[in-house]
Parts: sequence; structure tokens; C-alpha cells
Amino acid sequence: MPGDCHYLEGNTNARRRVEFTRKLLEEIGLESQRLQMINLSAAMAGEFSFAAAEITAEIQRLGPNPLRINGTDQPDSKASAVEIAKEDGES
Repeated sequence: MPGDCHYLEGNTNARRRVEFTRKLLEEIGLESQRLQMINLSAAMAGEFSFAAAEITAEIQRLGPNPLRINGTDQPDSKASAVEIAKEDGES
């Protein structure tokens, strides 16, 4: 189905963008398997369900995002500023 898109080259362009983004993920220390693309038609509900289960299992196998600090998306901004100041030798 690649290249067989109602929007002409939409899925081909999407595939290229996904591959580029997967390389970026690797560069920042995340596994590229965290981002996947599958080509399905609207009539492929069973295949979608199977693919979603496989992707979910892969993400669970990879575990939590290793870039998160203490399980949060972003550290507290005030605490971060204090920590940075201490590292720079400021009080």
C-alpha cells in the first residue's frame, strides 16, 4: 500500500518523515522503535487491532521514557534554576 494514497504521495511523504524522526530519536537517546508507522486501509480493522497490540507490547518492553527525570515530564522550573545555580558555583 505504500504509494497507494488518496492524497497522492501522502503516505510516502509520511514514511520519509517518520524515518527522519526515528533518526532524531536515536540521536537524543531514545529508541527509534518508540515511533512506528503502518499502512492500512479503512477496511483493515483486524490488522489495525493486531498492529496496535504489537506496538503496545513493544513500548511496554522498552519501558518508561529514559529521558524523564524522576518519572515526570519536566522538572520543577524553580528547583531546576536553583540546581543550575549551585552547579555554576552561585549561591
